[in-house]
Amino acid sequence: MLVLYLPRSTFLLGVRFERKYHLQTKTLGPRAAQLLTELNELRRFTFTLADVCAITGLAAAAARNLVHKAQQRGLLTRLKPGLYNLVPFELGRATEYVDSPYLIARELAGSAPYFLSHGTALELHRMVTQPNFTVYVSCTRRVHPQTVGGYDFWFVHITAEQEFGVVKHWVDKDRFGMISDMERTIIDGLRHAVFAGGISEVAKGLWMKRDVLKVDRLIDYARRLGYLLEHYGLANALVLEPLCGMLTATYQRLDPLLPAEGRSAHVGDSSST
Repeated sequence: MLVLYLPRSTFLLGVRFERKYHLQTKTLGPRAAQLLTELNELRRFTFTLADVCAITGLAAAAARNLVHKAQQRGLLTRLKPGLYNLVPFELGRATEYVDSPYLIARELAGSAPYFLSHGTALELHRMVTQPNFTVYVSCTRRVHPQTVGGYDFWFVHITAEQEFGVVKHWVDKDRFGMISDMERTIIDGLRHAVFAGGISEVAKGLWMKRDVLKVDRLIDYARRLGYLLEHYGLANALVLEPLCGMLTATYQRLDPLLPAEGRSAHVGDSSST
């Protein structure tokens, strides 16, 4: 039996961590040692059963048995069927560990293009004044809403043509996820205000980042931008003119989270802007 010790710098603490302990020594055999060493070298602290099969060469049933035994020894945490987290050795006897939800989102998307979006992107870009408790992910693959590791994930389906305005978000010095840039985040918030806390939250984000947002990029990205740009004086009539050709003959509710009231709606109320 081999006892594996990894340096304290091997793993970084995640956002959530349940303090569950057991008194068994975290021992593992040669196959498990190979698995943990390879995952560590690949920086794959959140991994799938397919990763286990690829690293060990085991069939699915044998790989499942291997990770089950590793889980019993407190070496990894099962997030959902087929998805796991390594438990950092630096946590001592702790047997439960949940990694960053932004990295878990990448695994849930699989090989499909994805990016953190809407309310989650607003929060990561520091464009909100209140916390967001759902992880919103735009993905070209249809993924059902689910709760993994205590986090609620909501996937917004997009087409391949809608995958633009995406940048890297570094979770730590080695790992990153994809996220919509600030301008794309504003546009997504206007298109699906219900996923961003409402138009008022999008408006606050626009105002908070008014000095760094690229107005020409916003205009290139969006259709429903005219109201906020004009309201905050961020663009003149000449700049807004190209948006006029994009308007339709029908009315659209500015904020779908507000009740459908007629012309008496709170147009002048700053809470509905």
